Amino acid sequence: MATKKKQEPANESKLFTPYQLGPITLRNRIIRSAAFENMARSNAPTKELQDYHVSVARGGVGMTTVAYCAVDLSGVSFDGQLYVRPEIIPDMKKLTAAIHAEGAKASIQLGHCGNMTHFYTCHCMPVSADTWFNLYSPTIHRRLKVEEIHNLVKKFGEAVDWARECGFDCVEIHAGHAYLISQFISPRTNHRHDQYGGSFENRVRFMNEILDEVMAHAGKDMAVVVKTNMWDDCWHGSDIEEGIKVAKEIAKHKVHGIVLSGGTVSRSPMTILGGAMPYKTLAHYMNMKSFWWLKAALNIPGVHQIMLPTQPFKELYFMDKAKIFQKEISNVPLIYVGGVQSGDNCQQIMDEGFELFQIAHVLIKDPEFVHHVQENPHYHAGCGRSNYCVGRMYTLNMKCHECVERDGEVIPPRIKREIAKLEKDASISNGRK
Repeated sequence: MATKKKQEPANESKLFTPYQLGPITLRNRIIRSAAFENMARSNAPTKELQDYHVSVARGGVGMTTVAYCAVDLSGVSFDGQLYVRPEIIPDMKKLTAAIHAEGAKASIQLGHCGNMTHFYTCHCMPVSADTWFNLYSPTIHRRLKVEEIHNLVKKFGEAVDWARECGFDCVEIHAGHAYLISQFISPRTNHRHDQYGGSFENRVRFMNEILDEVMAHAGKDMAVVVKTNMWDDCWHGSDIEEGIKVAKEIAKHKVHGIVLSGGTVSRSPMTILGGAMPYKTLAHYMNMKSFWWLKAALNIPGVHQIMLPTQPFKELYFMDKAKIFQKEISNVPLIYVGGVQSGDNCQQIMDEGFELFQIAHVLIKDPEFVHHVQENPHYHAGCGRSNYCVGRMYTLNMKCHECVERDGEVIPPRIKREIAKLEKDASISNGRK
């Protein structure tokens, strides 16, 4: 009778061994993912943003990723988001130097929000692959002209040079979640009839041109990873079959890693984030100026479930689909993301053959998560996945409810009750009491 191979404890596995990501070496296999911090002010870095990334670097990650930096002002969704410009380089250098001082590498996510913004935020009519109305902003957006597309392609390349000057070791190109690149890829949002629309080859042309430009500017000293959707999880969006085709297109550019995500920020946000949508928390913290209509809708019984559907939380919720991609793509490292809660989860990812993975939720609650796993392979962060941090991060800074209360901020009783219920539900759905 065959005996089952004994699983190595996390501190003896490849989890804590160095990894060569293109031209850079990470001290381990764990990356802080580009979860939006909302810690910039007037689209410029702050000490709060620096302190947060330093805390997770000190906590042991191999690399930390500064979230969603737009390559141009037209691609900005929030005041708390960065965008590429020379004036902020000195402060960005301070941020990357502080991360490096803790032994971690520094990455920055580069992208463009497309139609997910407002005139008063991006200071122009929002742009996309096509002209239409985005209910979730809400805003009218216009189709990009071909010459504007070419200009944005160049801006992605220039953003890589900017990131290098800021001291970053790696850039992550955001090609998923229904932001601009994804708006071109998805048949749901791209109805063009020129060389950038229609066939699959045309819909991925914008992405391919960007990646050509990015790789040319990255040269031999900058690592490049790309976040892509495995599927859009919305009506008429890209399915798994097309998601695999997109990933294979990305791999042709010889990028150094592909982050496997999924979901559409305006249609299936909890597919991206995992677990339940904290409707009361979201409505409580939501900015009236930007989302007055959504705030009102969230207080109408039944409507919120239609607009922002929720789902039970499952640890490693993207694993089944990521393994499908793993069978199809072997010429570029695939980076797992989604639902990592414990040392056991980390080891499972390694056992499944992924070389790298990204985490975010657990680091919001516990920046020392990586060190804890190194000391105890079975360590569980105790993140209850109420997604309180999600409910507030588009209006205030990203923060766990436990940290909020520890710092003396008052959470209303009805929000506390919602947190308790959602955490109980998540615990039950994962077989814990």
